[in-house]
Amino acid sequence: MSIASERAIAVVGAASSIGIRPYDGEHEARHLDRAPAVLRELGVIDRLGAVDLGDVTPAPYRDFLRPPGAIRNEAEVADYSRSLADAVFAGRAGGRFVLVLGGDCSIVLGSLLGASRSGTRLGLAYIDAHADFATPQESLTGSAASMCLALAVGRGNSGLARLAGSAPLVRPADVVLVGRRDVGQSHYGDEALRASAVLDLSDDLLAQRGPAAIAASALERLARPDVDGFWIHVDADVLDPRVMPAVDSPEPGGLDIDGLSALVALLAQHPRAYGMQLTIYDPALDDDRSCARRLVTFLERTLTNSSPGGEA
Repeated sequence: MSIASERAIAVVGAASSIGIRPYDGEHEARHLDRAPAVLRELGVIDRLGAVDLGDVTPAPYRDFLRPPGAIRNEAEVADYSRSLADAVFAGRAGGRFVLVLGGDCSIVLGSLLGASRSGTRLGLAYIDAHADFATPQESLTGSAASMCLALAVGRGNSGLARLAGSAPLVRPADVVLVGRRDVGQSHYGDEALRASAVLDLSDDLLAQRGPAAIAASALERLARPDVDGFWIHVDADVLDPRVMPAVDSPEPGGLDIDGLSALVALLAQHPRAYGMQLTIYDPALDDDRSCARRLVTFLERTLTNSSPGGEA
């Protein structure tokens, strides 16, 4: 089975870098906003047989200097999340599977807001080398991307934690965190994560049990009868940096393309998967586009039954 053979795929470009810190020592925003265009240039739309709904772009980057005790570009991230939610909601028309090409990790807020707009109870598979569970006080960078899972479950005092009103975008008990390699790092909210109801399937567990068993454990939570559907977040830094160096915060270890494809395909091809997003790839760190080609290969392997035509 594949998504392409069962239902249409709609692609939305989340051409945004406002949720992440600028380059070190520079007054320049990171170039994650260029990622959707680069992936399109490599033929991702045709290779998935998808319909392209275009890009959602944010306001210009503002907080090159970190605001004390706050989140960089907080108001802009909130506005952008609402705009992205409109595109994701439209993409879901007719039961289509939505693929959001980011962009930094904070786009998960808009994706969840759009995917749950019809009042559905949404689950979340958060596949990432980092927990992203910090508050502004814990984060080393002040980037929404370092806090976006916390914000999604309503942790912290930011308005970004209440984009859907009094209820969080997703309940902690409906979240599975897969593949993190930042265990014990307080600046990613490790202590609070351990005390939460989030199911934490770390990189160590993934290595021990393998992608198929971890996907099965995730689906036990995500596909429960009381959860209407689920969203999948994939951060490119979950891959081994020897495979995917074009990310802002590489962590030693991680998956190869085959392992990530095997894991995510079992989730994405489930009938209650609403969509997924791919984040954190930075074309400015990928001069020969080898990383981009690997990501297109990953998407093709994950979402279709086609033989991949790109680099693995």
